[in-house]
This record gives sequence, structure tokens and C-alpha cells, in this order.
Amino acid sequence: MLIIGDSRLPSKAIEKLSAYGTFIPFATRNLTYEAVSGHPDLFFCPHQRQVVVAPNVPEKYLKILQNHDVSFVKGKLPVGESYPQSARYNAVVTDNFLIHNTKLSDPSFRETFAKKEFIHVNQGYTRCNLLALNNGLFITSDNGIYRQLQKQQLDIHYFSPGEILLPGFEHGFLGGCLGIFENRVFIIGSLSRFPEGERLSILLKSRHYEIIELYDGNLFDGGSLFFILT
Repeated sequence: MLIIGDSRLPSKAIEKLSAYGTFIPFATRNLTYEAVSGHPDLFFCPHQRQVVVAPNVPEKYLKILQNHDVSFVKGKLPVGESYPQSARYNAVVTDNFLIHNTKLSDPSFRETFAKKEFIHVNQGYTRCNLLALNNGLFITSDNGIYRQLQKQQLDIHYFSPGEILLPGFEHGFLGGCLGIFENRVFIIGSLSRFPEGERLSILLKSRHYEIIELYDGNLFDGGSLFFILT
């Protein structure tokens, strides 16, 4: 299994992730904001064995995917230097839905995920703010996403992003601190350092998720963790 995460994650988090698969430290230069230049959720949009990749992702990462027999589709538009062009691939894909600001979505989504129901939200950085778990459960740190998914009668829970670390910004987003594989939720940080950590822990455990805290510190927005089967 490949695990794609920002190369700037705390070393303890990288060490712990490496016990679950091959960790791929992700980084780019001069493509988008420096603070989020290593965030995989700006460049990859995966669901199960389907992965859409921005066409300007560094070639070495495409070779890694090829070497591990991961099939992927190249998107049509590059990740840009600033918003909204930086958010083209920052979508959430589930068995039934593609959730994104569909005005920004790369055109390739309509082909690759043609069988999904597209749900439009105003937040372009959707994956940064939203994690889809199994059995239709969602957690978000964006009020607009929360309200929109409530209208869709989905099982959505809101958590404030205050005190989430993202160097260069006032705070990060909850989805960017998280990854999911099977029944495990991986958290870049410790819920004991998060003001709403106990409530999140209770929710996850009530749905029978194992919580994997990757280091003992404040939650760190690393642009999501992607687990890709090989």
C-alpha cells in the first residue's frame, strides 16, 4: 500500500505511518502556495482504485504510481498558484457522491466519476474540510459544507478548526489532518490537544473506528493522508 503525505509532516508521524505501508513524502516547488505545496489533496483525487492526478504533478510521483501498478487518469487543468486554480482537485469522492465546488472541478471528473451524484458546495477546498467515512458518515470543519450535506439528509458532523496547525495561516482544516483506511482513522496529532477532541473520539468509537494518533502534538493540517492499494 502507498501512503501519500506531505514531506513536512512531523517525523514521528512519518515513522508511524511507515508501519502501515510505503510512505511517499510529497513536495512540489513553484506550483502553488508554498505553505500547501506538499499537500496531496491539491494534486490527487482518489477513490478506491481510481485516482485523478493533476497534469503538473512532478513526474517522479507518476513514476511511483506506475511502478506500483496504480492506474491513474491525468486531469486536464493544472493546479495553479492561487485560489481558485489551486482547488481543482480538492474534492471528496465516495461510493455514491462527488462533493466539491463543481464550478472549480477539473473537467476530467465528469468522465472518471460519471456514475456519481455530484453535490455542489461553495467551499473549493472541500477535501481539506471534509472526511467521508464508511456507511455514509461525514465530518467537516466548514459550516457551508455542513449545511449543504444536511440538506442532502446525510450523516454530517461539524467540528471547529480552531487550533489546527497550518504554518503560514491562522489555522488549518480538520479534513487535512485525517486519513482513513478500512476501519482506521489516522490523525496527524493527538485528540487530547484538540478542543473538540473528546467529542470526535466518542463519535468515531461509537461507529467502531480505530483511532491512530500519529504524534503527540496539536492537530496538523498536512493536506490529508491518502492510502492507495497496490
